[in-house]
Amino acid sequence: MLIGVMSDSHDSMAMLAKAVRVFNENNLRYVLHAGDYTSRSAFRILGDLKAEFIGIIGNNDGEVLTTMGVGPLLLNNVPQGRIYRQPHEFTIDNKKFIMVHEHFEVDSIARSGRCDILIYGHTHKAAARTCGTTYVLNPGELCGCLHGSATVAILDTQMMEARFIGLD
Repeated sequence: MLIGVMSDSHDSMAMLAKAVRVFNENNLRYVLHAGDYTSRSAFRILGDLKAEFIGIIGNNDGEVLTTMGVGPLLLNNVPQGRIYRQPHEFTIDNKKFIMVHEHFEVDSIARSGRCDILIYGHTHKAAARTCGTTYVLNPGELCGCLHGSATVAILDTQMMEARFIGLD
C-alpha cells in the first residue's frame, strides 16, 4: 500500500496545497502528517484530500492543541481525519506504526521493536533508514523554510521504502 507522509508545514499554505495535489494524483488511501501545522488554517486545505488523514501535534501547534480537548481533533471535511497527541500508535496494512514529532526518542523507539514503521518530523531533514527491524522515515519539511526545499514522501508498506518528492 502507498501512503503519503508529510511534516512541518508551518502555515505554508501553497506547499500544503501542492502536497494535497500530489497525494490526490497518486490515489493514496492514507496521508500522515507528523506535526507542526502551526495553525488551524492548514485544515481547510487538508479538506481537499481524497485520502484518510492521520496527524499528530508538533511542538509549534499550540493553537491546534488548545482546541483539542481530551480526545483527537476531528477534521469534519477530511475523510476519517483526526489529529492526535504524540506518540500515536496505529495499524495500516498489517503494519504497526508509531508517529512522533520530535526526533529525541526515535532511535530508542525503533530499537525497541514496538513498531514496523516509525514516522517523525521536527528536524526538517528528509531521511529514511532501517534501525533493527523498524523502518524509520522523516519526510522532510513541507514548508521549505529551513533547508530551502519542500518535500513529502510516498511510503510503500510492502517494499518498506519511501520515495521523496520535491514540491519546489
